[in-house]
This record gives sequence, structure tokens and C-alpha cells, in this order.
Amino acid sequence: MDRSDKHGPRVDDELKHETEGLVRGGHSTRSEEWRDPEPSGEDQPDADFAPNSTLVGGVPAGLTPEGVEERSELAAHLGRHIYPAYRDQIIDRLMEENAPARLVTLVGDLPADVQYENAGELASALGLGHESERF
Repeated sequence: MDRSDKHGPRVDDELKHETEGLVRGGHSTRSEEWRDPEPSGEDQPDADFAPNSTLVGGVPAGLTPEGVEERSELAAHLGRHIYPAYRDQIIDRLMEENAPARLVTLVGDLPADVQYENAGELASALGLGHESERF
């Protein structure tokens, strides 16, 4: 179990217990309804961290926001266990996962005889960029 260094194990366990029902059941675990947080009123805007756009993480040096989005979508459809893989194996997995046709077309332009060891190598070969620094 992960422990916080900001407070002790007892408080960590209490916080975990308080949020467990919300995480598992998708509803509040409060026994008294008046203790639940109230939603925004009819005349109030909904709370949002990025009201005018989609909230995305930072963009590492060497990548573009579009490259990050493409890499993320590829990774979501391919998973980690496909590597090492050749172009045809990657295309087969994309087809199995019902990936968008643009991703299949993008990968289809790669050479058939090159083996990709990980998602970073695949992204670089596709021209999506590569992080210049890891940490």
C-alpha cells in the first residue's frame, strides 16, 4: 500500500476508507445526505478545470501536443504486451481493437521488415516525435 509522507499511516487509512465507496460504487458514502457536497446551482456554471478546452497534461520537450495525442491513442489501442512487433502485427492489433482507420493508414506506411521494440520507437518511426529528456 502506498503511504503518504505528509501524514501518518492512520490518517492514510482513514482517507482511504472515506473514499473507498466513491471509488468502488460511484456514489457518496456519507450516511447523512446533508454532508454530501452540493452540485452547482441552476444559475451557476459547472466547475471545470479547463472550461474552454480539453484538459491535457504537459507536453514533453521534443513533442507537439498533436504528437502526444496520437501517441496516446496508439498506446491505448496497442497496449504494452505487443512489443517487440513488426508492422503487420501492429496493424492486426489495431484492427482487432477497432482503431480509427487513420491510425491503421499511418502504421501501414511503415516498412514491413523493421521490428519496433517499444512505443517510443514506433512513435519516432511514425514522425510523432521523441522526448529529448525523460526526467
